[in-house]
Amino acid sequence: MKKHEPIFQEKSVSVKNIIEPRAATITKQDRRDLNGHSSFILWFTGISGSGKSTLAHGLENELYKSGMHTYVLDGDRVRTGLNQDLGFSAADRKENIRRIGETAKLFVNAGIIVLAAFISPYQKDRALARSLVEAHEFVEIYVKCPLRVCEERDVKGFYEKARAGVIKQFTALDDPYEIPENPDLVVETDQASSIQCINRILRYLEANHLLKRGA
Repeated sequence: MKKHEPIFQEKSVSVKNIIEPRAATITKQDRRDLNGHSSFILWFTGISGSGKSTLAHGLENELYKSGMHTYVLDGDRVRTGLNQDLGFSAADRKENIRRIGETAKLFVNAGIIVLAAFISPYQKDRALARSLVEAHEFVEIYVKCPLRVCEERDVKGFYEKARAGVIKQFTALDDPYEIPENPDLVVETDQASSIQCINRILRYLEANHLLKRGA
């Protein structure tokens, strides 16, 4: 066999038919017990400028101060690393969310609370992310805000560039955003401050026993 020649050359061979995951000796529950709390995904969805990352990072600070193990996944971190090879076509957006969902699942299995903040415009892609974990391990939070307000904020200048044609396939302008049909929670960032929205999310988590110790 030549150097660097791939072992499997048949295109019809599926990785799923080759790889058999090794059973973990340290379970998800073991890691949760060590961390002292449950692990789950908080999935923030909404159009650009709605406040997803602001809420995710603000909420992470509150959870961290309470001694909980957390990590934020957002576009700035993922698009410049793991998914830097993806564009913004429908197919690439789908793959973007699939990879993020699989990554978030690994964090949950490690006993960590994941705060995923992504536009994730398509209902089917969000449903796929939800399907990767147990029902109680996924909380979809719709960060609702009128397009007009998001454009006024436009901290990164995305809307201005999209209106000028510099950015193509921009969600809510050139490409649709599918409003969640049945999110677990809705926060309206044009009606409430970031602190008020964060406190509302915390109340939801507490009411649903997601923050209980020793979970």
